[in-house]
Amino acid sequence: MTRIDRKFAALKAEGKKAFVAYVMAGDPDYDTSLEIIKGLPGAGVDIIEMGMPFTDPMADGPTIQLAGQRALDGGQTLEKTLAMAREFRKGNDETPIVMMGYYNPIYNRGVPKFLEDAKAAGIDGLIVVDLPPEEDAELCIPAAKAGLNFIRLATPTTDDKRLPKVLQNTSGFLYYVSITGITGAAAPQAIDVAPEVARIKAQTDLPVVVGFGIRTPEAAEQIAGIADGAVVGSAIVKLIEEQRPLDEILAYVKSLADGAHRA
Repeated sequence: MTRIDRKFAALKAEGKKAFVAYVMAGDPDYDTSLEIIKGLPGAGVDIIEMGMPFTDPMADGPTIQLAGQRALDGGQTLEKTLAMAREFRKGNDETPIVMMGYYNPIYNRGVPKFLEDAKAAGIDGLIVVDLPPEEDAELCIPAAKAGLNFIRLATPTTDDKRLPKVLQNTSGFLYYVSITGITGAAAPQAIDVAPEVARIKAQTDLPVVVGFGIRTPEAAEQIAGIADGAVVGSAIVKLIEEQRPLDEILAYVKSLADGAHRA
């Protein structure tokens, strides 16, 4: 079992839903970003999604695009992102970390080396949004052999014919993108998302967490209530962009986590 598997098992035993928080590694700079990431578990975050900055983030809206650009401008690299995970692990060996991003930096490093380095750094899972199931041999299957979960995204356009293909090598959890479009766009409505989550859960035993567009504790509670957890990214990244104090960022994260945990 990975840390992700253990986390979901523990939450299920407690009758709780998961709260997943996304931040861009290196935004606004290495030291501040590391401080934020280290503070997330204490704010109630169950799983940390750590963005890998990339020059062409096609699935991301303006907020996360700008975060990636700030990180790159500050000198953030894949090596520094792995170093951040290693530093986090010195004080926390429990909270799962998922690296989320695009295939190009991984390909550039070389898949075997990347997987070895990621595992050694304490990474638990990968979300690589531009690798479809048809390319599973490229990274997904090697990642599973290395002991890393490969987490796939499903969307409102993933129909019943496509869904089994999406699920076949997915592990850890399935990330359901609640809206059509980019990150940070329209807010999802639980009444619309619930049937889709039920449809997916009829085909898999994996936990299903829902993200894109969640900004309030109430929305986190409603979405977590019809799924196995909620993900928030852009709303947190926006506070980092606004250079809010660390305690203010973490207080906001805690309010969202509390909402999800009330579900």
